[in-house]
Amino acid sequence: MSTPYVRLRLWAFGEVGDTGPVTSDARECQPVTTGPDGSDGLTVGRAATLVGVSVKTLHHWDAIGLVRPSGRTWAGYRVYSGDDVARIHRVLVYRELGFPLAEIGRILDDPAADARDHLRRQRTLLVERISRLRKMVGAVDRMLGASSTGMRLTPEEQVEIFGDDWQPAWADEAEDRWGDSAQWAQYVERAGEMTPEDWKRIAAETDALNADLAAAKRAGVTPGSTGANALAERHRASLSRYFDCTHSMHACIGRMFTADLRFAGHYDAVEPGLADWLRDTICANAAAHGVDPESATWR
Repeated sequence: MSTPYVRLRLWAFGEVGDTGPVTSDARECQPVTTGPDGSDGLTVGRAATLVGVSVKTLHHWDAIGLVRPSGRTWAGYRVYSGDDVARIHRVLVYRELGFPLAEIGRILDDPAADARDHLRRQRTLLVERISRLRKMVGAVDRMLGASSTGMRLTPEEQVEIFGDDWQPAWADEAEDRWGDSAQWAQYVERAGEMTPEDWKRIAAETDALNADLAAAKRAGVTPGSTGANALAERHRASLSRYFDCTHSMHACIGRMFTADLRFAGHYDAVEPGLADWLRDTICANAAAHGVDPESATWR
């Protein structure tokens, strides 16, 4: 002969059969006492343990009329029936979804809604919440990526904005090379605040600067001249978007433009010989600011 506790979990989902296997939950939640009229139920302590809330919570819900134990033992103790426990489960789902208790009470007491109506509504709301949470997880993953690479762009967005020759792995390489430096920390902080629109604007400004550098080289502008120094300062300012670039650091970067064949290839593709010209221009400008470009260090 089955008791309501054999079927508590089924009641919670609105489908109650006449018989069913006795589960471990059922064995652990046998009624404390049974009255002469055959009624049985769970005491507040047993009910709280079963559904995972505190006794204080159940007392509060009883006081406000949200879930009231409907049974009594022969000794007069109020006990929760299977239907009461099913209501507790529905309250818990709505509370998890963010509904205030007063609204939960109105929803559950709606005479036009039965148990399956509540389940269907709760399922719809849970699916919507799962969708929102998945989007939030995606956003957190992107922010985690930004915290390490400093770039809130997908690899596809990077190629779209920076051109087909852009290699997303370069960001990882840069982190391996400079990740322990204060300048990298500045880069991560500043770049992490940039939106895709910011990157598109920066890419356009960089293209314009490269075009001006190439035009100056073609026009025979001499490194160390006023015009060349102004272009060198524009170039240094473009780097200072990401970190505080000193003239000494700028000279180190200028030397790298010819020492690293990838950088040399990039600038020479814009204008043949541009890598050498830009290195000389940066170093001449650094010298004008009291830095020996040949012995300059990253400081």
